Amino acid sequence: MHSDTTMALINRAGSILRQTVSKHINNEISMASPYICQMTRCMSWKVFVGGLARATNDTSLREAFSPYGEVSEARVITDRKTGRSRGFGFVTFTDYDAGNDAIDDMDQWELHGRTISVCWANKRP
Repeated sequence: MHSDTTMALINRAGSILRQTVSKHINNEISMASPYICQMTRCMSWKVFVGGLARATNDTSLREAFSPYGEVSEARVITDRKTGRSRGFGFVTFTDYDAGNDAIDDMDQWELHGRTISVCWANKRP
């Protein structure tokens, strides 16, 4: 009987230790630099593009960013009611360096007569 109590106590202590370590690791990851957090996003790198002209569409957005690397998605966000551009969009690269180069080169660049802002997209809550 004494060994059953000891075993139960050891199992309980192990469970508490695992929970504590898991909480600590999750807390450390959430406080990590944006670079590390972005690396965990299914290995795709999403860039926010603001200040788009109404004439900019998904195709022209893709064409503007494709010289920097493989673009897996380029999307101009539109108003649900009117279907018109809301003036911003997202470009998703398959490679971190491509996204980083695009941000460095294209931020404050002119596209279709408008100066655009380009930065890493924030993950939606």
